[in-house]
Amino acid sequence: MIYVNVVTPAGSTVERTQAVMGAIQKIAQQYKEVENVSTLSGYSLVNEVAGASYGMGMISLKSWKERDRNVADIIAALQKDTKHIVDAQIECFPPPTVPGFGNAGGFELRLLDKNRSTDLDKTAEATNNFIAGLKSSKVIGSAFTSFDPTFPQYLIHVNADAAAAKGVTVDVAMETLQTLLGSYYATNFIRFGQMYKVMVQTSPEFRKSPDDILKLYVKSDQGEMVPYSAFIRLERVFGPEQLTRYNMYTSATINGDAAKGFSSGEAIAEIEKIAKEKLPKGFDYEWSGMTREQILSGNQAMYIFIICILFVYLVLAAQYESFLLPLPVLLSLPVGILGSFISLKLAGLENNIYAQVALVMLIGLLGKNAILIIEFAEQQRRQGIDTLQATINGAVARLRPILMTSFAFIAGLIPLVIAKGAGAMGNRSIGTAAAGGMLLGTVLGVLIIPCLYYLFAKKKNNLSN
Repeated sequence: MIYVNVVTPAGSTVERTQAVMGAIQKIAQQYKEVENVSTLSGYSLVNEVAGASYGMGMISLKSWKERDRNVADIIAALQKDTKHIVDAQIECFPPPTVPGFGNAGGFELRLLDKNRSTDLDKTAEATNNFIAGLKSSKVIGSAFTSFDPTFPQYLIHVNADAAAAKGVTVDVAMETLQTLLGSYYATNFIRFGQMYKVMVQTSPEFRKSPDDILKLYVKSDQGEMVPYSAFIRLERVFGPEQLTRYNMYTSATINGDAAKGFSSGEAIAEIEKIAKEKLPKGFDYEWSGMTREQILSGNQAMYIFIICILFVYLVLAAQYESFLLPLPVLLSLPVGILGSFISLKLAGLENNIYAQVALVMLIGLLGKNAILIIEFAEQQRRQGIDTLQATINGAVARLRPILMTSFAFIAGLIPLVIAKGAGAMGNRSIGTAAAGGMLLGTVLGVLIIPCLYYLFAKKKNNLSN
């Protein structure tokens, strides 16, 4: 699925927004990969706010088996084909990775005005300059915001004394105005076996223009109809349609995505770098949505690796009854990890959670190869054979089983490495990282492990003597 968010110029009517949504729908339906297109005028998908100048669309795609292009390719084509629609801001993006964490895929952050000023134009200027800096970077593919302090509005000034003289309270006047302009749910009725809602509101011809407000009436406490023009006046002002706060500061939401070939981690690092350069004094930023969760959990992988390595070390130390002999097993692991990163780089994949799962798996798989050699050599050494000869015997005896099991495992990963269709990126990440790490770790490991064992076994003998 692809989400589309549309923002027409401030003050646009629903009909104008609907025309833009219709043009986008017509273009999207021409793609053979598209199954159906749903559009809604008057609602912002990013800000979750209703407004005549907002529009949203959901483009459902056909099954992976029925199309060749992925979401990124279709988004690029859609952005290219909608460039001629110049009277609207159109943004296309995938759904959030985890439903409920934000409204869009990619990164999400809030620009905070910590000056506590009421000048929203400065917030808009800082936001636009920051977004311009993001778009100029090759790491950032897209960046946008819906924060706009120039939305045309009317401010109602109420003369409380004049209203009281007419027998009208401000509360009653505003509640009545809400009913007349915005509607009020009154009751239900059933007809033809269907339940209908009764909404009280003035007819459209009585609320076409702002001046029509002055022609409306409210009932006084004496039961008389009092015109609003008797105690209110209208002032044309400009401001944001919706003012949001984040951590108690006035904020502007910024969404975007990394450019093709760059990971989300690289995009986050680039944004932090640009923020230090572009944000003026008194402005700061906070991550939100899925990006915030990614940053909070970013260091957990390192702790997991440390715990895994510590667990392996303690188990081997108990098995060999030595604190030195487990070190050849652990020191042989970096070769396999290096192979994983090289294979990911060559395949154009990023170090995501799937690749990190493969790295944890390699600790056990490559450790098993080292254990096969060291266990046999240690048995030979305990029988009185010279350390060097025991090392050679262990390497020769275990070479064939190590190569057989390792290459069989790599062959089993090939379907994951060349995976296509739904979930392909996850399968390819875990398969490529595991296969690359296993290949390099096995080829170099059969040479490095005996050398490491010999060094630490000699060290153990010297300490014993």
